[in-house]
Amino acid sequence: MKLKILSTRWKNIIAILQNEHHDDVGIEKVLRLFLAASHFLFPGVYFKQLYALKGDRNLEIFTDTFVVFKLLLPAFVLYNGWHSYDWVVLLVIWLMIETLLYVPTLIFASDLFNPPRSYRRSMLLLLINYFEIVLDFAVIYACCNDFNHPFTHWFDSIYFSFSTSASLGLGDYYPNSTLSKFVVSFQSVTFFIYVVLFINIFTNKVEHKGYFSK
Repeated sequence: MKLKILSTRWKNIIAILQNEHHDDVGIEKVLRLFLAASHFLFPGVYFKQLYALKGDRNLEIFTDTFVVFKLLLPAFVLYNGWHSYDWVVLLVIWLMIETLLYVPTLIFASDLFNPPRSYRRSMLLLLINYFEIVLDFAVIYACCNDFNHPFTHWFDSIYFSFSTSASLGLGDYYPNSTLSKFVVSFQSVTFFIYVVLFINIFTNKVEHKGYFSK
C-alpha cells in the first residue's frame, strides 16, 4: 500500500526546498519549510495515514472525529480537575500547537496538497478549532492560576479564556506574573491573526449557493 499522506507531506517539503512551485528565499522559505515539516511532530498526520488507506470517506470521518476529540479533551480535563497533572497539560499544549500550525501550513506551505472537497466543511472544522484553542488556553490558565484571585470553579478559566480571545478585558480577572501576562498577550495576538487572516481566507473560498446566492 502506498503511504499516501506521509509521502505527500515529504514531497511537499522537497518541493518547497527546491522551489518547484514558488521562487522563495530567506525567511519566507524558512517559514514554509518549518510549517511543512511540523506535521511530522504531531500525531494527526500518522492517524490520517492509517485511515487514508481505507478510503477518502473514512479519512474524512476520522478527521471530523479527531477534531471533535481535540475540542472535548480540554473541557474534560478542566471538568475533572486534571490540569494539576503536568503530563496532561503538556498533552493539551502539544495538540494545541498542532492545531495552531495546521491552518498556516495550508495557507503558506501546501504546494502539493489537494483542495478540500468542501470549503464549507473546512470552515466548520475551522470554527471547531477556534473553540478548541480557547479551551486549550483555559487549561493553561487553570494550571498556572496566577491571577489577581484564584479560579474557584472549573468554568472560570474557560470564561477568562473566552474573554481574552474576544478582547473583552472585563477586569474581574487579570494576570499577576510576567509569564501569565505573556500567555494572555500571546492568546490575544493569536486569535486576532486567526480571525482576521485565516477565517477571512477560507470565507472567500466558500461558494454561496441557495439562501446567500446572488
